[in-house]
Amino acid sequence: MALERYGFPVTTAGDGLEGLERFRADRPDVLLLDVMLPLLDGVGLCRRIREESQLPILMMSARTEPVDVVSGLEAGADDYIVKPFESAVLVARIRTVLRRTRAVPPPPAAAQESAPTPAGAAPAAAPEAEEPQPDGPQPRPVRLIAGLEVDTEGMEVKADGRRVPLTPTEFRLLLEFTAAPGVVLERQTLLERVWDYGWGADSRVVDVHVQRLRAKIGADRIETIRGFGYKLRRPR
Repeated sequence: MALERYGFPVTTAGDGLEGLERFRADRPDVLLLDVMLPLLDGVGLCRRIREESQLPILMMSARTEPVDVVSGLEAGADDYIVKPFESAVLVARIRTVLRRTRAVPPPPAAAQESAPTPAGAAPAAAPEAEEPQPDGPQPRPVRLIAGLEVDTEGMEVKADGRRVPLTPTEFRLLLEFTAAPGVVLERQTLLERVWDYGWGADSRVVDVHVQRLRAKIGADRIETIRGFGYKLRRPR
């Protein structure tokens, strides 16, 4: 199999029901599902798996109609690739989805370094010693925005006190919104930051993931700006 030549260990299944059994037994790092699986099609299998797991899912199909692409994404797939495709393209998409789902959220921006001391000037005073930190685990950074609590390191989200399970892709999308509340984020910008895609990628991937995110955190929290993209509403 082509993926094995690129160093990926692969487990296969001949139909959707067997695929569900293999998923439960093997717990793979990523799932590649064909829409046209017998017994239980790829969309149905994706929905079943999403009831149990948030692992990354890449859907593939020869169907190119918008309704087919959207149905796969709405079922919970992280991405959708249309056949036929080159093996290298598929490998690149798998590596991308693995990279973004395993990536640690970026830390807060570090403070800027001090400017160098001009010649002849007195050196700056040494910084004061920091207060000793108490023993035990320190609280993790949490973004609080209008009833949303986003633990950026623990990858946990609460909406109005209710824990919200998100896929890694949905979580990365929410990080982009909460990093810039009130700022309009274009679809292409989100494709580049969340999916690591350049120009030419299908923006429907963004639209469906925003729809899924709204369903989980509250539809009124993310506003559509027609002709541009989306923004997280600022707290009033």
